[in-house]
Amino acid sequence: MALMIDLHGVHITWLGHSAFRMQSAGQSFYFDPFLTQNPKCPEAEKTPDKADFILLSHGHFDHLGDTVALAQRSGAKVISNFETSVYLQSKGVAAGQTMGMNKGGTVTAGGARITMTHAQHSSSIVDNGQIVYLGEPGGYVVQFSEGLKLYFAGDTNAFGDMKLIGDLYQPELALLPIGDFYTMGAKEAAVAARLLGVKAVLPMHWGTFDGLPGRPEHLAQELTGAGIEVLRLQPGETLR
Repeated sequence: MALMIDLHGVHITWLGHSAFRMQSAGQSFYFDPFLTQNPKCPEAEKTPDKADFILLSHGHFDHLGDTVALAQRSGAKVISNFETSVYLQSKGVAAGQTMGMNKGGTVTAGGARITMTHAQHSSSIVDNGQIVYLGEPGGYVVQFSEGLKLYFAGDTNAFGDMKLIGDLYQPELALLPIGDFYTMGAKEAAVAARLLGVKAVLPMHWGTFDGLPGRPEHLAQELTGAGIEVLRLQPGETLR
């Protein structure tokens, strides 16, 4: 795929839904690793052994996904909000592997500067038939060591302070949900992209299950004339 945006050498692989693997400076970063139960994740990608960092936006099953198993196999550090980090420790992730931060905070991991941002959604997991609160949802702005700055929105609607995220961090690429029903759809994602001032959008959280009607072509139509590139991947494909 010929890109207008420069990824500065970072490789971005979409694993279906909101799950991504990103390669930077020899490190593997997994975002919301919903893998084994993800019907769109390629079979060869469902049980990876190598991960250096895992970034979690919130606690819903289709985002927390395989975090515990992947962290235990790989020894990866897991970055999340505080409540989720405590929950992960209760499920067998070593305390030294968790980094329980919160919105506005920044950590450095694998040469990347990672800031947790706001999101508007909910966050919980069903455990033994009970809903367990896992803190507020969030997103991340990641500045990789190669120079690429991206915004991973997690699950959210569009909100006015996305302009503040753009003003503060100047992301070039936004990973935005477009599925509708549980998150914003294409119309709202187009507004979000304009507020953020990004050069390109990589749509996520679409096509996984029934009831997620948003599609990249809908977003492209909503962004007609905006000069914002809509990147289109199939699960397992890599941008580089």
